[in-house]
Amino acid sequence: MNVIVTDCGTYIRLIVDGKVDTNTSPGLLQEILLAFQRKNKIVVDFLNVSYLSSAGLRALLIGQKTALSKKGSMRLANVSQAVKNVLDLSGFSSILEME
Repeated sequence: MNVIVTDCGTYIRLIVDGKVDTNTSPGLLQEILLAFQRKNKIVVDFLNVSYLSSAGLRALLIGQKTALSKKGSMRLANVSQAVKNVLDLSGFSSILEME
């Protein structure tokens, strides 16, 4: 998994490429937390993510809690149907913003 970080002015966009699983989710979490140190709004772009494990869900949950603590926001963009199914089945669709 690779993460490209782009400063878009009022928010940070994290473009994620690859599977988000047990091995790669710590890297995603680190990028999310680093982005929140710079701005209080981030967009996590999942255009090139085909798989999301429970470890990836944990990283997103911590990101969402960080957003709330900073009175900011974290949105998911370009979520594939396979990843959306995981978010729906886990109940995360109700706590995460998606574009």
